[in-house]
Amino acid sequence: MNKSYCPSLTAYKRRETVVVTIGDVPMGGNNPIRVQSMTTVDTMDTIGSVEQCIRMIEAGCEYIRITAPSIKEAENLRNIKDELLKRGYNVPLVADIHFTPNAAEVAARIVEKVRVNPGNYADKKKFEVIEYNDVTYQAELDRIKKRFVPLVRICKEYGTAMRIGTNHGSLSDRILSRYGDTPLGMVESALEFLRICEAENYYNIVISMKASNTQVMVQAYRLLVQKLEEEGLKPYPLHLGVTEAGEAEDGRIKSAVGIGTLLEDGLGDTVRVSLTEAPEAEAPVAKALIDRYTNRAEKAFEIEPVYTLPIDPFKYHRRDTMEIANFGALNVPRVVADLSRLTDVKYADLKCVGHLYSMLLDKFNMNDLGADYIYTGANPISFMLPNGLKEIVNYVPWQLNEQQENRHPLLTAAQYLQATQLHATLNLVETNLQDITPDFVARVKADQTVVLLLQTDNEHAMPELRRAFFKLIENGVQNPCIIKRAYGALTSDEIQLYASTDVGGLLIDGLGDGIMLGTELLPELEKGAWLATIDQLNKLSFGILQAARTRMSKTEYISCPSCGRTLFDLQETTAMIRKRTDHLKGVKIGIMGCIVNGPGEMADADYGYVGVGVNKIALYRGQTVIKKAVPADRAVDELIDLIREDDKWIEPIQLEE
Repeated sequence: MNKSYCPSLTAYKRRETVVVTIGDVPMGGNNPIRVQSMTTVDTMDTIGSVEQCIRMIEAGCEYIRITAPSIKEAENLRNIKDELLKRGYNVPLVADIHFTPNAAEVAARIVEKVRVNPGNYADKKKFEVIEYNDVTYQAELDRIKKRFVPLVRICKEYGTAMRIGTNHGSLSDRILSRYGDTPLGMVESALEFLRICEAENYYNIVISMKASNTQVMVQAYRLLVQKLEEEGLKPYPLHLGVTEAGEAEDGRIKSAVGIGTLLEDGLGDTVRVSLTEAPEAEAPVAKALIDRYTNRAEKAFEIEPVYTLPIDPFKYHRRDTMEIANFGALNVPRVVADLSRLTDVKYADLKCVGHLYSMLLDKFNMNDLGADYIYTGANPISFMLPNGLKEIVNYVPWQLNEQQENRHPLLTAAQYLQATQLHATLNLVETNLQDITPDFVARVKADQTVVLLLQTDNEHAMPELRRAFFKLIENGVQNPCIIKRAYGALTSDEIQLYASTDVGGLLIDGLGDGIMLGTELLPELEKGAWLATIDQLNKLSFGILQAARTRMSKTEYISCPSCGRTLFDLQETTAMIRKRTDHLKGVKIGIMGCIVNGPGEMADADYGYVGVGVNKIALYRGQTVIKKAVPADRAVDELIDLIREDDKWIEPIQLEE
């Protein structure tokens, strides 16, 4: 398969785009990748909005989006803008529009940019299946054009930019009926509006393809770029974001998996990280993701070019592999925890990898984040491991140890090619792109005991690892592969974002049968500090697998980042729901502040908690409303009752210490 969705799969290069004028902060072309966020204060609260905007600007925001759900909020954008100018802030403002073309037309005369959602600007979503032929579908396009052209002409007259922002969860019934709930449907939803803009000779446009599902989000952006080129449309800048990413660590991991994957391919001209937190907390995360690509091309080693793609970048398919032990084939990706820095591991130390020892009962309990393997390097553990946990040791210590059957050796590629003694069922071989030689390929392909541990020292890490996977596929190697990333003297926040990008970007493309994270250049730490670091990396490994949707090990919360439409305290409510439900492995719960981010935005959530009025909550099963106006003080209990009705509720278990 030929590729045209990114400038290069191996050499870092940003996609070339047209420049879009947004006030005094242009986007695209050779301009820096911009940072933005969205206010959460009621738009009619002028001073509150202004003060929050200032906090956001000071945190690094270059554009600020403000909701305008009706004409009155759109008109008040002028007051907010004037007050900001009075205080010395000239940041471009973006009006966020849903359902109300009249508000968009007012806002376009005031602010520097408007965002419209094709799914609800001129269409509706009632989850109806509608049969169209070419004539009736064209009639619908004509209706949309009539509704949309006035806004286009106003934007053109006033020099206002526009974002055509498709959301996976709010595709219209019309699009769903023709294209289904697919990345192609998302792209076509935007292109319908874009074609109207180009027919009007209006080009000051940014496009986004947001989804809470990171696989869908990445596929949609890639397909959009491909379709723009195929149709001869202009290369418009891209606004990157994962919708309803959530809060805290989960929200950051999920955002990095989706956004980072596209940044690695040179896609993206502005970033918004959607967290269920104060908006000023979003900008530093977006900036950390962006800053990683400053001078990337100069820092990276050259990688073998890719001429044809051996995978489909627009559709998820896990790489075909043989089953070796519990790796590959239909097995979920495995987590390998690196304990090699610990020289004297005790029973209690395994708590940091999810295996909790009870001294009183003399037994282990494993939580949902229990590692599958531990790597102990040159220091094999002296006691029997809990059932379900396996140990990996370096090859030479493994050869010298009497307990060879119960441990698995890790060899370098050079050791493997010379080895005469191996484990009967599972051997791990650490390799990189340069090690994949004809001799190595020939031996590995014939060996049904080898799982590869792919690693790289290249600054352009994810593309080099991807190139190694491609080389294995091209040579017909079907041995499972663990993705190894070890980071130097970085903060835990940096490791979280970088690992989510490097590993998540591969998993999204179906590449990888396991994950192993480590650190190398940290200063000497006490044992307790190392245990805490290992615990963080173990949780991060499971978080990345979940965010890439390749292994569900905990409850998933699809929560919106709040805005001026929100009808309750999202942070407090999300924390409360999480406290009651975070033991429900694999259950997905959507928590939405208003009906705009309601059943559609929750996309594939199992259950939904949506604000529909002051202290009134609607509860959903999938995308079907079950209870329409539950008092907020009873809503969490009734949500749990709904989960009980479906036999998905389990009582939380307290692990014994």
